[in-house]
Amino acid sequence: MAGIRELRGRIKSVGNIKQITRAMEMVATTKLRKFQDRAVASRPYAEEITGLVGRLAAVLGDEIADKPLFMPREGGKRAVLVVTSDRGLCGSYNSNLLRALEAWRSEDESHRDVDAIDYFVYGRKGFSYLSRRGHNIAGVFDNPELEKIDYRGAARTAQTLVDGFLDGTYSRVQILYSAFESMARYVPTWIDFLPIQASSLVGDEDSSGAMAGGDVILEPDAEAIFDRLVPRYLETRMYNALVEALTSEYASRRMSMKNATDAAGDMQNELQSIYNRKRQEGITKDLLDIVGGAEALR
Repeated sequence: MAGIRELRGRIKSVGNIKQITRAMEMVATTKLRKFQDRAVASRPYAEEITGLVGRLAAVLGDEIADKPLFMPREGGKRAVLVVTSDRGLCGSYNSNLLRALEAWRSEDESHRDVDAIDYFVYGRKGFSYLSRRGHNIAGVFDNPELEKIDYRGAARTAQTLVDGFLDGTYSRVQILYSAFESMARYVPTWIDFLPIQASSLVGDEDSSGAMAGGDVILEPDAEAIFDRLVPRYLETRMYNALVEALTSEYASRRMSMKNATDAAGDMQNELQSIYNRKRQEGITKDLLDIVGGAEALR
């Protein structure tokens, strides 16, 4: 009977774990919907401002090569912003991202030079990983934390990296984050943040031609508008990267908790079957003892 009591306790423990993982799955699902709505809502604005900057860049032509944010820098360190999660229980979300970081470091000798790269980090998991391996961590963004990020917070993060680029501290700035593609697919992605590549600005050729030909009146002028829009463009890119990373985190957490709930249910069913079999064996044994005792008394 001790085996049956032990099984009963295990069934109860697995049931408790199942309740916890189901609750965490429901919380992750609710937050995922909120962050997914924010990510989807921000895309039209991002596409529009990117297109507008691209059309203005086409009007300015070779003049943008002299703009500070477009000029390649010689010397200086490389800055990398790594966006991870603050908490665990999100499946392979962090491990896939950090694996992509290690693959990037192994592809070029300069990427392995610890003194040549400064890391900026969103998320305690990334900070813990990089600090244990002795990398230079130039900054940790935690005010606000990633889950509470808004456009203003993303703008401050972008401005920190822009300042480091403009003062010559960094010759190149890159971002590593998880791009949200679907509920089951979130891909570690590198983007070149600074210097801005003119080829990455996609403008409408017809609109660019109309601007250059004088059919569109620009006030005060194309260059002044361009200079005002470029910082907004960088802030928008930063905001989109952070929101998509957050959406990917909760999509991964939801899937992880769903798998844990399903596994707990399967384990509970298996333990219940073993418990029922052992209980039946015990009952059968007791009946045989009773029948055997009755036969012995005859």
